[in-house]
Amino acid sequence: MNNSLQSLTKYPSLSSVLAIFTILLVSIFSVNSANAHRGAKGEGDACRIYVGTEVVHFSAYTPTFTKGESYCEAIPNIGLTHIVIDYEGKKLRGSTVEFEITKEPEGTRIFYQKPEKIKTGSMDAKVDFSQFGAGEYLTHVTIVNQGEKLDSHLPFTVGIEIDEDNIPYKLIIPIILVIISLIAMNIVVNKKEKEKQASRADDTH
Repeated sequence: MNNSLQSLTKYPSLSSVLAIFTILLVSIFSVNSANAHRGAKGEGDACRIYVGTEVVHFSAYTPTFTKGESYCEAIPNIGLTHIVIDYEGKKLRGSTVEFEITKEPEGTRIFYQKPEKIKTGSMDAKVDFSQFGAGEYLTHVTIVNQGEKLDSHLPFTVGIEIDEDNIPYKLIIPIILVIISLIAMNIVVNKKEKEKQASRADDTH
């Protein structure tokens, strides 16, 4: 009897398996969601660019494809894109700021906003990425103050599927296969245990 109990404890019950599966799914999608919005080290929002102590907010819109939906580090469609840079706070409005977008790794400039003071705190640029193709790009933000330059960068992609987004779906299939195997083993073990119990019952009569 002890051996039978030990064999049963080697395999989780169906309810335990389903509970573990649910926890794994929640964990995977939580991590993926966090990665989707992750910025540079120390930043919680991929849309925010820290330039010294100041912050600007980067947004990209592709109205032809996705209407009012905004993107930061991954723009899915290649075409006319509205790039919006917003200042967080009013301090930058009195500073001279320079914006540039380059295609990487070549470093080819595809957009340039000369250094100027943007009193409104917001800049809107239209870039047709179909002229430059899918790939990796880099936004450069430079503050010019009393001859001193302070710059920062925000990498983003256009027309490229991010592998991180597919990780949960790649993991789900093997997890399901493992669960099916555990359930099958659980059924076999339970069946054998019932057969043993029935055999013992017959022996006692």
